[in-house]
Order: sequence, then structure tokens, then C-alpha cells
Amino acid sequence: MGRIAGRFARVEARRRAGRLALGLLSDLPRKNCWTIAEWAGEATPHGMQHLLCRASWDADAVRDDVRAYVVEQLHDERAVLVVDETGDLKKGTHTVGVQRQYAGTAGRIENSQVAVYLVYAGERGHAAVDRELYVPRSWTCEPDRCRAAGLPEDKAFATKPELAGRMIGRFLDAGHHVGWVAGDEVYGGNPPLRVLLEQRGVSYVLAVACSAEVTTGAGKFRADTLAANVPKRAWQKLSAGAGAKGHRFYDWAVIDLADSGPGHHQLLIRRNRTTGERAYYRCFSPVPQPLATLVRVAGSRWRVEETFQSGKGLAGLDEHQVRRFTSWSRWVTLAMLAHAFLAVIRTAEHARHPSPDDLIPLTCNEIQRLFTALVGPTPDAVHKLRWSLWRRRHQARSRTSHYHRQAAEHEDHDLQLEY
Repeated sequence: MGRIAGRFARVEARRRAGRLALGLLSDLPRKNCWTIAEWAGEATPHGMQHLLCRASWDADAVRDDVRAYVVEQLHDERAVLVVDETGDLKKGTHTVGVQRQYAGTAGRIENSQVAVYLVYAGERGHAAVDRELYVPRSWTCEPDRCRAAGLPEDKAFATKPELAGRMIGRFLDAGHHVGWVAGDEVYGGNPPLRVLLEQRGVSYVLAVACSAEVTTGAGKFRADTLAANVPKRAWQKLSAGAGAKGHRFYDWAVIDLADSGPGHHQLLIRRNRTTGERAYYRCFSPVPQPLATLVRVAGSRWRVEETFQSGKGLAGLDEHQVRRFTSWSRWVTLAMLAHAFLAVIRTAEHARHPSPDDLIPLTCNEIQRLFTALVGPTPDAVHKLRWSLWRRRHQARSRTSHYHRQAAEHEDHDLQLEY
């Protein structure tokens, strides 16, 4: 918290942000302004809501601090920037950016809010370093709706690859170095993003669809057509990295591509050793790279799924109950900071205290449990009773307002029928 202290105009907001970050690291079954305020010992949730909505502080500046903190503490010369999006299921139509769209969380089209994240993935650990909310065209074509949600009236639509390009550009412009970028088909199938990376001299391994057309010395072909003609001797068994059940071995092959631009372009093919299912990747590097390096970068993409899982499960990344853009930005930024803290502590503990053979190394889950037990507040019975009364009083007011609104709607309906 000392790293971001200077981003707050008032000491009250800074202290409350610290309590909110602690609440995000707590073992609360549900994390929002109400539950965290009660857990932190505050009398009402109004202070937490004020911090997210109206208090004077810059979430983008805090994001920059989080990025610097992660790169400094998890620094790795072979680190990979992984870009991916994740969806949070939402109800209603007023939450910023929400619409019916595909959400990977549900595995289907749902009413959801989607954001694109940039994850710094090294051998020692991984954490999110940037975020951009995906605002659909259904929003950007309605200025009044954008204004009500706190978005600029001139907000222009940006695709997910364009948002990824912005974040990668900010990372490089801040003076940080990274050798590789990885992403799924959404990003690999976008030529402008690939050109941007090539112009900045950043190597990439980006997934593409089987129908993607690539150019070789013999002409232009679909990726799956080239893969079908790869001879048996060209396949190599290599690990894409260690998973929960050990190393993930696949068969790999690589084909050189003919590209008019500078650098070395290749098509990487992955084949499942059991099912034969294939996946395809467009690869670029300023100088030729061995197959093992391409496989390592391709395998790094799965780190983003681990980051989403632990960020949501341990730091409340997806549990925000806010509607406006400013509140969303502030919540997810502090959640990124909380998760980065866990990742950094895990890395530091592994380096300082190697685990004996009869213990697995400390995980982020175990660090959260220990941290909550040792640092978390212990509200007394009076505090808990006071919150019980406050909740019941607030719920009574809400019920009364709902009944009045319902009665007014029925009255308007009856008048329309009379006319």
C-alpha cells in the first residue's frame, strides 16, 4: 500500500483503500462494499462506496504502480506477456459494458461484462498488469447511455485486439522489456495487432484458426492443409510446461512461412498425442528461434487462466457490484494489486524457504489463509449487532420503495385502461 499512497488526495481515502485491499484478501464468501465494510469494522458501507465512486484518486496511476511492482518482483528475462479476455455474468442492462455476449466463464452467450487483461508470466510467478473494459457497439452508439455509466460521450468502439495493443504499448512505453507475447485466436487472427508487435520488435506466438491462410514458398494454404502434409519425422514430442498433473506433452511441428516483412515467420502446429486434435499458431521473431522456445511461449498462454482463477477466487476480481466505469476501474485495479501481493509473497517464500520433501511449496491459497488469520480484524459482538440492525433498516427502506414504485406502476396502468 505504501507504493500507491501518493495516488490519493486525502489520507482518509488512502486508509480506506488499504482496508478494501485487505478485505479483498480476506476469506469472505462474498466480497462487495457491504461485506468488506462490515469485515473491516466500518459502521456503514457508505465510505467504501464513496472510495469507488467519488473519492479523488487515479485508478490508472495505481495500475501503473501495480505493473511496476509485478515486473520488479517477478522479473524474468524469459517472461511472456499473455493477453486474454474474461467475462463476468451480470443482470440487467445498466452496468457499464454489459450485453448478451459470449462469456468464457459460462461457456455460452450470457448477459455479461467482458474485460481484456494483460498478464506478466514468468517462471517464478504471474499476475495481471493491465486491464481494459470491452465496451460493445451497442453502448458506443448511445451517448446518453455511456454518459449515465460514466463513459466519455465520444467513446469510440475498440475491438479486443485493439485493447490488447493499447495495453502492450503502455507496457513498452513505460520502459519495461519483454521478449514475447502470447494470445488465443481472437488476437492471432488480427493482422493489425501482429503488425504492431512486429513494428515494435516484439516476438509473438498467437493462436489462429485451422482455416487461417498462410503463405509459404509454394503458395498460400490453409493451416490445416499444411498440417495434414507434415511428414512423420517432422513431429517432435515436447512439453508445453508443467500442469497440475505433471508435464503436458504434445507432438509439435513447425513450418517456415514466406512473409514480405522483416524477421522470421513460422506456423507452429500442436497435436494431441491421444486424440490427434491440432492447434495452430502464427509465430514471429526478429531472429530464428528453436522449436523448444516457441513451444515454451505457446505453453505460457495457460498462465492467464490460472491468473483469472486465483484473481477471482482469492481477490474478488469478478465480485464487483458496481455500474459505473470509474467504480469498475477502481475495483479491478485494487483486486489486481491484492492478487499481485499474493503472487509476490509466494515467489519470495519459495526463494527464502524451500519446502522439505514432505510439503508442497506454499500456494497463493495457503498464503491467503495464513494472511487472513494473522492480519484480519476481529469485530466484537456489538459491531456485528450494529450491522445486523443497519442491514435490516436498509432492506426495509428498499422494500418500501419497491412497493411504492409497484403501486405507482399499477395506478398508471389502470389509468391507461380507463382512457
